[in-house]
Amino acid sequence: MIKKEVAHIRKQFKMDHDLLNIYDILNVYIMKETNEIYHSERQPFELLEREKQELHLGNFKKLLTGELDQKLFELKFQEEAEEPAQVMLHQGLVTGDPEEWQDLMLLLVDKMLVDVKYERDMVVTFVRGQYYLPTKDRNEQAEVSEKDEVFAHPFILCTVNSTEKQRKTLLFDYVEREYKYNVNVDPIIKLSTPEQGFFYPSVTDNYSDVNRILYCTGKSNFPDPHFIEQVLNAERSVTALEERAIFEDIVKEVAGEQLDASTIAHVYEEIYRVIETNDDEEPPKLDYKDVEDMLTVSGVEDVTTEKVERAFQTIVDDKNYELKASSVMPKFTSKSIKIDTKVATISVSPQDLKYVKQVNYQGKRCIMIEIDEDVVIEGFTLSTETL
Repeated sequence: MIKKEVAHIRKQFKMDHDLLNIYDILNVYIMKETNEIYHSERQPFELLEREKQELHLGNFKKLLTGELDQKLFELKFQEEAEEPAQVMLHQGLVTGDPEEWQDLMLLLVDKMLVDVKYERDMVVTFVRGQYYLPTKDRNEQAEVSEKDEVFAHPFILCTVNSTEKQRKTLLFDYVEREYKYNVNVDPIIKLSTPEQGFFYPSVTDNYSDVNRILYCTGKSNFPDPHFIEQVLNAERSVTALEERAIFEDIVKEVAGEQLDASTIAHVYEEIYRVIETNDDEEPPKLDYKDVEDMLTVSGVEDVTTEKVERAFQTIVDDKNYELKASSVMPKFTSKSIKIDTKVATISVSPQDLKYVKQVNYQGKRCIMIEIDEDVVIEGFTLSTETL
């Protein structure tokens, strides 16, 4: 699944969209005290009040928002699992019986309650429906619209949302002209911030892939291993944060612990070039040969194929491991690199890292940043000292 496919699906989740049909919605309320289902309710989505439909569609859209390998993870199902979730989901996908679909989804909720203690009451929401993807890229100059060449994809989407208690408030009654103390004990379902969920099946080259599932987490780089392995029975995926740590360890293994900022900047520039010049639909990956070439071009000395192969083998136990280029570097054009010191925290973009140096001045380590304008602090322009 690629970013463009996720974006296309996410765009469908809005009111009265003619490329999306949602048939049924199932809401399941879980009590934290008993860790049991307190109430479940299924009904046709179109029978919900429009205000409720809008809230749910916003929840679904929010679930599918985020970067791949950070908040969205395409996962393979485990080949050998007892009571595999894939079987339940596939049966729920193809059945035309809403009662059977509900029973299958409740079996998944039962899996969510095993060996888990929730800190708050939770609401699990399932919907089943159908969306449409174009069978080929749209020709802007053709008279045939995108809607004339689409293929239907049935789907099941699940969100897991926490609840919170309402605050005690003071109200003013316009009619009685008096202040009233208000206490509402009904919990608020936090639909704007889903904690996790999934979209099944995943999509590959605009076709549904029933052997994969898109897992979604509300917290970047922190997927829930229990939900992935025990509920979905899927194989855990490496996060972008973990991938970046692997890349950093490989570079340290080859080049040593200390590198100047200019060298690091050149490495990031090379990775960015690979990403920008990639013509394939699939995001580019870096093998040991790519890493060797990058480090050599960036000025790292004594880089050899054997060294880089050995580093891959040492760090990931696989010399043929491939790193996702987009995962191993911070966002190139934003100030995504933090330089933390006891005195200050400085933010720079990878492309501007070459203007930063650590120098020794009068026996003290200092950070020197090359700039082309005056520095203004709290309205005061700093004077320039000549060293």
